[in-house]
Amino acid sequence: MSYYLAKTLDDASFDEVVERVTGALKEEGFGVLTDIDVQRTLKDKLGLEFRKYRILGACNPPLAHQALEAEDKIGTMLPCNVVVQEMLGGHVEVAAVDPAASMQAVKNPALEALAETVRGKLEKVMHRL
Repeated sequence: MSYYLAKTLDDASFDEVVERVTGALKEEGFGVLTDIDVQRTLKDKLGLEFRKYRILGACNPPLAHQALEAEDKIGTMLPCNVVVQEMLGGHVEVAAVDPAASMQAVKNPALEALAETVRGKLEKVMHRL
């Protein structure tokens, strides 16, 4: 089982893809709690050049609440990270954590169905792109 879901896009700029991802997440009930600009951070902190790379911390509040009720330390795995990165040739890749794969490590049966629900929503996000 892979630990992520991914899709490569050839029909939009990096910034357009970030907007599309944010909109598709919203349609599935997710908000973006964090937005880490890795390119800028590596430039500012280390003086390094890096490709466009953003980590969006996505959260679906009702599902996050259910997970927190089932497992009090699950916050260590929240929010669901979605990466948007510029690839060679102008392609843009979107990759999201597969919650079903990550929840296997927790070994809490109450989280299995919830993880599948979140996975299904993230798959719909990928299809919308």
